[in-house]
Amino acid sequence: MGDILGIGVTHYPGLIQPDRQMAGLLDRTLKSEQVPEELKDPARWPEPMRKEWADPVAAAAEHRKRLVAGFRKCREALDAFNPDVVLIWGDDQYENFREDGVPSFCVFALDGIDSKPYARAGRPSENVWGEGPDTAFHTKGHYAAASTLAANLIKADYDVSYAYRMRYENGLPHAFINTVLYLDYDRKGFPYPVVPFSINCYGRRVISQYGGAATFADLPTEERLDPPSPAPWRCFDVGKASARILAKSPWRVALIASSSWSHAFLTPKNHLLYPDVDGDRALYERLRAGDYQAWRQTPLTALEESGQQEMLNWMCLAGAMSELGRRTNDAQFVQTYIFNSSKVFASFRP
Repeated sequence: MGDILGIGVTHYPGLIQPDRQMAGLLDRTLKSEQVPEELKDPARWPEPMRKEWADPVAAAAEHRKRLVAGFRKCREALDAFNPDVVLIWGDDQYENFREDGVPSFCVFALDGIDSKPYARAGRPSENVWGEGPDTAFHTKGHYAAASTLAANLIKADYDVSYAYRMRYENGLPHAFINTVLYLDYDRKGFPYPVVPFSINCYGRRVISQYGGAATFADLPTEERLDPPSPAPWRCFDVGKASARILAKSPWRVALIASSSWSHAFLTPKNHLLYPDVDGDRALYERLRAGDYQAWRQTPLTALEESGQQEMLNWMCLAGAMSELGRRTNDAQFVQTYIFNSSKVFASFRP
């Protein structure tokens, strides 16, 4: 019987950048002609947002401090558990899921893969580690665990896709490689084999907005939006089934959900200026209380309205922990208004 560790983290791209660049997304939004001029006035913003914006570099340093502390704590839990395999639930933003195929779920059965996280077009030229644009990282895979999981999910009537290689030209998509890079923030090495489990979190915006990161001017009309992502309850149930299957396996498995919570650039009700912090707080309190049914019953429309599309990754983790009867014994909410999204760290130890 395999033991299971649950972990929730973020793969926030801004953590790669120097502090002075971390608020670049908000800065770019404020320059958009599509944002009403009156809403660009900080006096119209929530008070915590005004405080952060008063000194964005200092706020970035504090945000980084809290994020790095969260990753170090999760890495300690991971090392103490010493898994045979690390499964990561992550979203795909026009990396593997493109015009020629958009599954709801895809398990990647790899022996290993080389990734160049700084080679993606549009990525900043600088990173906090001073690593060059051609820097490559090798990540071990676990073909047997991935193939076993996919086969048993299909037998249990979960129509997941599977693949033996990445379509993405730079190796692991950012949700996965960023998770590995941040769990190895101190560059000690990451020895654990990884099974990437991709979810079409962006649904109606995966192709129409190339994975969600569009400006106001690029927002598609309703008829140009794509079909939806899988429902929260379906992701929750996939997580439950994954936990049942892996608990019967011979492997020690770490299940990791990787995403920030609501995203400013996905929250039109806030004019793409700041995330739905209140909505995130409500979900966080239900997570801490172990109210998993409230998570499962969350409508997809509610996640979309709050810019919480990537929370479908955490829905899988919540389902898995519900199946195992676990509640988080270590959770932290890292709030921000100017750095695109609040983040949560959580662990669910055996």
